[in-house]
Amino acid sequence: MFGRKKPVESAAPPTPDDHDPRAPKGRPTPSRKEAEAARRHQLRIPKDPKEAKKASRERDREERARARAGMMAGDERYLPARDRGPAKAFTRDFVDSRFTIAEYFIFIAVAVLALGFVQNPAVQSFVTLGFMLLTFVIVVDTAILLFTLSRRASAQFPNKADRKGIMFYAALRAIQLRRLRLPAPRVRRGGAPIVR
Repeated sequence: MFGRKKPVESAAPPTPDDHDPRAPKGRPTPSRKEAEAARRHQLRIPKDPKEAKKASRERDREERARARAGMMAGDERYLPARDRGPAKAFTRDFVDSRFTIAEYFIFIAVAVLALGFVQNPAVQSFVTLGFMLLTFVIVVDTAILLFTLSRRASAQFPNKADRKGIMFYAALRAIQLRRLRLPAPRVRRGGAPIVR
C-alpha cells in the first residue's frame, strides 16, 4: 500500500495513420484508373431500377462530355490511338497552320456534280476542264505540303519509327474542312496559337 508504485507501462508506439498526410503511406499511390474505379464503387446506386438506370445514364453523359471536351482541347488522355503522340501533334499543327485547297474539294465536287446536269456541251466541257485543272492543283499543293512536312518532321523527330504514318495522317487532315477537324486546331493559319 505504501510501497513504491509500479512504473506505468509505456504506451505502444503510435502507428502511422493512413489519414494523416504527414505520415508515410506504406503503399503505392493508386493509378488514375484504380482511383476512378474506387470512386465509382463508392457511389451509391439507387435501389429503384429506374433511378439506377437514370443515374447510370447521367454518369455516362457526363463522362462522354468530359471525354469530348478533353479531345477538343487535345488532351492526350482522351485522344484516339491514331491521334496520340508528339509526332501526330506536330503534324496536326503543321497542317492546320497552312491554307490548303484540298479542304474545299468536297464543295468543288458538289459544284461539278450540280453543273453536270446542265444540258449544254460548252458548259460541260468547261466544267470538265476546270475540274481536271483544280484536281491537278490540289494534288500539287498536297504534294508540296507532304514534302515540306517530311523535311521538318525528319529534323524534329530523327527516329524513323516516331514518324510512322504521319504522311497519310497529314493527307487525311488536309482534306477535312478546318472547322470539322478533330482534335480541333490549336494554331491559326500562319502558325499563331489559338487562345481559348
